[in-house]
Amino acid sequence: MTETDLVIIGAGPAGMAAALAARARGVGRILVLERNGFYGGILNQCIHNGFGLHYFGEELTGPEYAERFSTELASAAVDVHLDTMVLSVSPDRQVEYIGPKTGYQVVSAKAVILATGCRERTRGQISIPGTRPAGVLTAGAAQRYVNLDGYQIGRRIIVLGSGDIGLIMARRLTLEGAEVVAVVELMPYSSGLTRNIRQCLDDFDIPLLLSHTITEIRGKHRVEQVTVAAVDADRKPLPGSETRFDVDTVLLSVGLIPENELAKGAGIELDPVTGGPIVSDRMETSVPGIFACGNAVQVHDLVDYVSAEGRRAGDHAADLLLNEPAAKEDLISLTATGDITYVVPQQIRQSSLSAGIDIFLRVKRPLPGGGVITVCADGTPILRFRRKHLNPGEMERLTLPHQVMSQQTAASFSISVEAP
Repeated sequence: MTETDLVIIGAGPAGMAAALAARARGVGRILVLERNGFYGGILNQCIHNGFGLHYFGEELTGPEYAERFSTELASAAVDVHLDTMVLSVSPDRQVEYIGPKTGYQVVSAKAVILATGCRERTRGQISIPGTRPAGVLTAGAAQRYVNLDGYQIGRRIIVLGSGDIGLIMARRLTLEGAEVVAVVELMPYSSGLTRNIRQCLDDFDIPLLLSHTITEIRGKHRVEQVTVAAVDADRKPLPGSETRFDVDTVLLSVGLIPENELAKGAGIELDPVTGGPIVSDRMETSVPGIFACGNAVQVHDLVDYVSAEGRRAGDHAADLLLNEPAAKEDLISLTATGDITYVVPQQIRQSSLSAGIDIFLRVKRPLPGGGVITVCADGTPILRFRRKHLNPGEMERLTLPHQVMSQQTAASFSISVEAP
């Protein structure tokens, strides 16, 4: 067994930002472990633009955004092992990994940052009836085949789910000469960003069928036909509403889930809504010395926020490593209520009340006329934030000002929203 100061698992936008932040703070021994053979994670197959507006102040493609960080990381003298799979993380921060150059290794770290990203839900997880022919792909897999490998995945395509990757791939496949017959969404609203609805569907006359789902896939060797039906308020198919589409490919864009297997193995407490670790405002999990950030905690809609969260995790891991151990603090719970789906972080340190605290949240349903987000301390309103538009597909970021929070002695905080 070897020893190091900090192990970061994942060299995507969160992991790279965490490594750079920790190095800038003076952490000496940093080991980054990445299962792919390249930096940047999913960014490398996201060849569309729209990245970097918040973080870099300019619009970049995914590979350009990744290159900005990987170039800095290469000059920061951080030890990075690519093509390396992490097998487990123990509660006492022992990390098992294996790679073609290192073989099997165990490293003991003073701190660990989980920046493992997220994965797509598959057909098996949503239980679509029908046969099992070729031509059923997740949107992310299709993106890789088209953008990185140069394959044409189909000619007549239907997309199930209106997540951002599915919307972007509907446009991408149209530009490649395929016909996208429809995007089918179970909910009465889209789960993607409004800008992607406009730029990827409306601009290309691709129909969006809300409150619909695929009830059957037909085909022996290759997808030949799908049945689409409207659903009722309980999301059950309505008899007599079926429509059949002759297609050769089905793309699934039905949600992303934080990669949480390593967190589970380390005994970290998970949020039942996000699927990622419960974290404090310093991005530390329920296991001391293990931090988490980016899509491993919650699925973001902007990579800029992923990088900012990674930087925060790197800063606080550096605090743990470079400063005298702080006295154990009471953690104040921060909970979502009413029409708020979840909030991150879920806990706030007492000492953080004297500083501005950034929080992220999502609403459960669209509020086209906007709403008022209210922060309560032990049930008493202390802050209100007016938003002109609220949508489940768009994450909201709030800063709780220290002028107000530093005066609080509450045992818990809660967040709710209501229409104006």
